[in-house]
Amino acid sequence: MKKGSILGALILLSTLLSGCWDRHELNDLAIAVGLGFDRNGDQFKVTTQIVNPNEVASKKASGYSTPITTLTATATSTLEAVRKLTTSAPRKIFLSHMRIIVIGEDLARSGISDVMDGISRDHEMRSDFYLIVAKGTTAENVLKILTPIERIPANKMFKTLETSEKSWAPTVSIQLDRFLSNLSNPTRQSVLTGIVINGDVKKGKTKENLGRTNPHAVLAYSGLALFKEDKLLDWMNDQESKGYNYIMGNVRSTIGHVTCPQGGTIAMEVVRSNTKVKGKVVSGKPQIDISIHIEENISEVQCKIDLLAPGAIHELELINEQNLRRIVLSSINKAKKNKADIFGFGDAIESASPKLWTQIKADWDTHFADLQIVIHPDVQIRRLGTTNNSIIER
Repeated sequence: MKKGSILGALILLSTLLSGCWDRHELNDLAIAVGLGFDRNGDQFKVTTQIVNPNEVASKKASGYSTPITTLTATATSTLEAVRKLTTSAPRKIFLSHMRIIVIGEDLARSGISDVMDGISRDHEMRSDFYLIVAKGTTAENVLKILTPIERIPANKMFKTLETSEKSWAPTVSIQLDRFLSNLSNPTRQSVLTGIVINGDVKKGKTKENLGRTNPHAVLAYSGLALFKEDKLLDWMNDQESKGYNYIMGNVRSTIGHVTCPQGGTIAMEVVRSNTKVKGKVVSGKPQIDISIHIEENISEVQCKIDLLAPGAIHELELINEQNLRRIVLSSINKAKKNKADIFGFGDAIESASPKLWTQIKADWDTHFADLQIVIHPDVQIRRLGTTNNSIIER
């Protein structure tokens, strides 16, 4: 009787085990690592970058084909276009390993809310990929450029964005959730990093681009795309983009140069950065105070200066503070020009005075353009490097 009860319980439990009802065999999938969206009249053109497993998985490539294949389709909605790709792909397009999504500049200027809606609703797509904008070109062209060193271009774009954000500062990695959060906030705008194609676009799409020490075409990140609501309004150059990251507290390390007191230049490496943004109400008007503290090392001296002289380091710190103020102001002025609060200053004002915020919230764009902003730069030079004075000075 006891054995019969156990057997009955096992049979009952087995009916509750549904198994992998939605499984996909690997041999039936085309792994997409990059997606591109462009405007084609009143329709969307979708380009997908698919990995060629025979060329990537093997230790020695066969040399028969390229590491990736790109397919395009056009339809009224983005997901229709993705499904339409199956008419030219022998396998089902699998989007769960997406690394990068590229948005063409024309589409970005006309508005990307429809594209973002389709992406956010798709249950097959994770949200850990990065969004970028093709600057001066189409997403299709960007995804078709073959890249050396990193054989899968989408992986190259993903890793380059992370590396440049950590070591250079004018770029910023934005994932889907963060971008959608900014889009849903009526008083806070967003930015995305831009990518350009340097070189011959046509030759960059050929396998010949992989076999040269100096490739025909190279993908490189360049500045930030400034959005207002869901439309691209303007581009920020490297200095303005770096200023944005200083305000947002995103700078981990970067390097720049300033002019020496007696002429020439001196390069400074930022090794630590900290930013505090505080909202205030002064004489009934909103005000933002930005305190930026950075620590630097002297990395290269190309001028005649005695770094060991009394007051020399302090003078350099003051010069660097003026330079930092100029970089931050350039970013603020670009945002004010477009009446786009990309920094979230409205949130700081709301925290400081909810009462005032309720009065100015509806017309925040106008108030932001006239907003009083006070910058408090603080630069400290920590190290001179492995030598004291430069070879020029010695």
